[in-house]
Amino acid sequence: MIFLTVGSHEPFDRLVIAVDDWCQKRKEKPHILGQITARAGYRPKGFAAVDNLSPAEFEAEFGRASLVVAHAGMGTILTALSRSKPIIVMPRRGHLGETRNDHQYATAIHLPKRAGLWIARDETELPDLLEKVLQSGGAAGPAIEPFAGGDLIDSLRNFIFRKN
Repeated sequence: MIFLTVGSHEPFDRLVIAVDDWCQKRKEKPHILGQITARAGYRPKGFAAVDNLSPAEFEAEFGRASLVVAHAGMGTILTALSRSKPIIVMPRRGHLGETRNDHQYATAIHLPKRAGLWIARDETELPDLLEKVLQSGGAAGPAIEPFAGGDLIDSLRNFIFRKN
């Protein structure tokens, strides 16, 4: 199952439309559930969508998913990486009025290469990336640790307590 989430605050119709178009063009229809917010201007025709999920429902759907497709929100990205879930992200864009600025785009293009994390810079890249990930089996990388590593903590400690 593919779980599409746009976050819980703002709609992201460009992403929902791109996934819906891809889904409707496929001969073999994938099972997709989209969490698209109540204020979405577009309702998908090729897959099931809900406005909002409770935290428990979100956890359950996220857990069932074999692939997550999402906006480039750090909470969603970190949730996928911490649970070793393969994820494709497409950033909202400020100049399109999807967010206040291009912070999601900056996040997406600066994410390090990591197994199980793919970036579609826009809706034109998304269909081919979905096919590539599904054909490859969409393997996730190892789960990230829930806490910062010792090197980072030591660096921060040295910075905070350094003598000038």
